[in-house]
Amino acid sequence: MDALAISSVPIFVDFRKDTWMQTLILSFQSLGVIYGRLSTAPLYVLESIEPGDISSPDEMHELFSFIFWTLTIIPLLKYAFIVLKADDDGEGGPFSLYSLLCRHAKVGLIPSNRGSGKILNHEEDEISSASSKGKSENKARKAIEKYKSSHYLLLFLALFGACMILSDAVLTPAISVLSATSGLGRSLAKISRVFSSDKTKDHVANALKKYVPTPVACAILVCLFTLQHHGTKRIGCLFAPIVITWLIFISGFGLYNIIHYDAQILCAVSPVYMLRFMKKINLRHWKLLSSIVLCIAGSEAMFADLGHFSKKSIKITFICFIYPVLLLTYAGQAAFVSKNLGADGAFHLSESIPNRSLEHIFAVLSLFASAVGSQATITAGFSIIHQCQALDCFPRVKVVHTSDKIFGQVYVPDANWLFMTLSIAFTIGLHDISHLGKATGLAVTAGLLVTTCLMSLVIALYWEKHLLASLCFLLFFGSIEAIYLSSTLTSFFHGAWCLIILFLFFMTIMAAWHYGTLRKYESDVENKVSIEWLTDYSPGLGVSRVPGIGFVYSDVDMGIPAFFTHFITNIPAFHQVLVFVTFKTSPVPYVHASRRYLIGRVGPKEYKIYRCIVRYGYHDNVRDTDDFEDQIISSIGEFIAKEDYDHEALNSPEGRMIILGAPSNDGNGLITVAETSSSECTLSFAASGSRRGLLDASSGSGGSPPVNRKRVRFMLPPKSPQMRATVRQELEEIIDARESGTAYFLGQSHLMAREGSNLFKKLLVMTYVFLDKNSREPPVALNIPNAALLEVATVYKI
Repeated sequence: MDALAISSVPIFVDFRKDTWMQTLILSFQSLGVIYGRLSTAPLYVLESIEPGDISSPDEMHELFSFIFWTLTIIPLLKYAFIVLKADDDGEGGPFSLYSLLCRHAKVGLIPSNRGSGKILNHEEDEISSASSKGKSENKARKAIEKYKSSHYLLLFLALFGACMILSDAVLTPAISVLSATSGLGRSLAKISRVFSSDKTKDHVANALKKYVPTPVACAILVCLFTLQHHGTKRIGCLFAPIVITWLIFISGFGLYNIIHYDAQILCAVSPVYMLRFMKKINLRHWKLLSSIVLCIAGSEAMFADLGHFSKKSIKITFICFIYPVLLLTYAGQAAFVSKNLGADGAFHLSESIPNRSLEHIFAVLSLFASAVGSQATITAGFSIIHQCQALDCFPRVKVVHTSDKIFGQVYVPDANWLFMTLSIAFTIGLHDISHLGKATGLAVTAGLLVTTCLMSLVIALYWEKHLLASLCFLLFFGSIEAIYLSSTLTSFFHGAWCLIILFLFFMTIMAAWHYGTLRKYESDVENKVSIEWLTDYSPGLGVSRVPGIGFVYSDVDMGIPAFFTHFITNIPAFHQVLVFVTFKTSPVPYVHASRRYLIGRVGPKEYKIYRCIVRYGYHDNVRDTDDFEDQIISSIGEFIAKEDYDHEALNSPEGRMIILGAPSNDGNGLITVAETSSSECTLSFAASGSRRGLLDASSGSGGSPPVNRKRVRFMLPPKSPQMRATVRQELEEIIDARESGTAYFLGQSHLMAREGSNLFKKLLVMTYVFLDKNSREPPVALNIPNAALLEVATVYKI
């Protein structure tokens, strides 16, 4: 039967309840995670401008006009009203847009999506195509699908956008904290002038301003990254009151400065001021825009951190609170600067405080706020790494789910310490807010432009709007972001070059890992053998069957993997029940538990060889469970019971396959007997259970870890006497095999560059080999007893 016939059940599901109470709670938490970056931007937007670059109050008015319209067009219009609608089942970021394009146009290059797609025929795409029957074929889709170069371009855009977010996660903590500590240095310098003698007060004050900010910033960065393991919920609840207090504080004296210094600044909301600035544009004016773009630093986090919150909470918080408060703050700061252009340090936010007695309070509050301001990009970096890893574009690292309700809330320990090390290194190496600001501005504008390009394709291919609408979106937002991008490039030698180093670092890791994974998969497919080799020719080699169940893990979803043929050739024996297990990423955040496993038979029934394709999304975590193999055995038992009469089976080159995973209530499958440490047994029908059950299966009651590994036995259901004799016999054989023991076969493919390969290829292969040796073990091997695991190595020269 065609895959379309079974597509009435969605492949993924949203686990968030969109109630008003939940929205208010998430809105409060988002203040401490998403909007900390936007809220602390006033610390360094104007400070990153060289004082001599602004010659008159009118130019300050014109720059505020840019700030007003930039905040209105990019975060408000583009993100809050348009981009947030393009979520991938509640997930955001460049890779979520890329996954949408992969599902609605044949542009995917992820190796784990290829083989099983032939069987499943990409059922989620079939749903889309079925719903759009009768519509004219999308010309843009046909053009993109036709040219392979466009597939590589889209993947490069997704990787490029991911690199910008990761680079931002390094640079933002550095500039945010350093901006705050520089204010602390000035505050301490003023205090020292009071208590120092006339001869030494200038020397002491200058020393404090010069040497205090960087060490204190490094100490705060260590504390900030140490807190990350507490998770988004706790951090959000901890940081949100700080952001609220900070915004009320700076907007309050912003309103005072507007009234007291220059109320005419409000007239600058007119776009006429921007046109006046553009008419007299020169290189000096163009460089000023590279600082102004920092006012929207953190806008990308509104979309990239979507998996941690909800669309409604992010949108309501920005429109009702963040947007008006930021405009008031920038207007007040611009009003103060326009009347104090010649004053020392006039561009720093602390200088615009109306009451000097509040300056020390501001210094302390800004330290806390700057730490919070870094949270948005750090959290976005965790989400991006999790997505990239699941789509074979980042090395294997440990991912910790910090919430059992919102599955997008993750923490990546290895990435956290990497971000901390790089951020401290750039803080010490540059120790200059202006240089860090140029690099951050380039990262922000490049990331925004990538999102605009991918979003324009989503409008045309996923939303199926007219091509003109997609083009208008690209030209309108793309032209604005291109202007800012060009302005940041003019400061390339004044700090923006730092971003190139970070980009090359992250892109080398991601490109090398993707290239190595792709070539390894292609080599595995090329060297696999047909099932006839095992069923027809192996008896002639004297192959015998031994009691027990053997699980063979590989990336090949058809045929026999090469490493297993090598094993059979050298040791002519395999188990009486053999299960080939393959994990396949679907370009969706979550795969519903009822559609987790694709079970089929390999060869004739008497050989007892099965194939299990496990599907998971880029935010699923299905392999770190102790009872994973028991779930597969349960699904195989259900497959045996349904095999002959299931009308929803799929056809594959190897035979019929059935999608399983939901709890079975008909009692036709196997029943599990869970033996607890107190020797008590509980009976339940075998099933994969819910997704929550997959995550918590090994946690024990109350969340405490069990003392011993849970032992699960299988037995026939009560209605087994009414089963057909062949079905009952096969189920009994599986039970006997399970009781005899379980062995695990894991293939380890190693890559080597051929002699005569070019330098670029050798570099990619060497980088991949290094990352493969130093990354986390394959998830499938994490919970397998060492005594039962057999690894078979294969070397490929590419």
